[in-house]
Amino acid sequence: MKGIKTTAEIANATAIDLGPLAELKDYVLELGPGVKIPGKVFGGSAVKAGGADFSYQVFAPGTEGGFYHVHKDHEELYFFLSGTGEYQVDGVNIPVKEGSVVRVAPAGKRAVRNTGDLPLVMLCVQYKAAKPGSVNPSDGSILNEPVKW
Repeated sequence: MKGIKTTAEIANATAIDLGPLAELKDYVLELGPGVKIPGKVFGGSAVKAGGADFSYQVFAPGTEGGFYHVHKDHEELYFFLSGTGEYQVDGVNIPVKEGSVVRVAPAGKRAVRNTGDLPLVMLCVQYKAAKPGSVNPSDGSILNEPVKW
């Protein structure tokens, strides 16, 4: 089984390396006795994220996520990085491909499948649901100091 490598850890940042996307298939997420998900890896705790989590998952051609699921408090954003497939939410099939993004509210029943001939690679970002527009894009501050590489 493949593992996550920490590449930097400083006071205000942690960096990891999950390896090439083509090697995602080598990860196995164990959710409990007899429940193993091939090609899936979570990284939020590895980077010490406090308010969110993320996972990468790859689906071989003709495979699917295998089960519907919902969340209690977490909304999810699914970013499709390669391949083609369908993302089902509440019984509605949404076509997805490289560049597609799907947001699912906590109560949305969700599942995914690969309908193409190539691996379907997905990045999922999970965070506590909030009212749309509650995140302020202008939260950042531009500093008056040069970057020294």
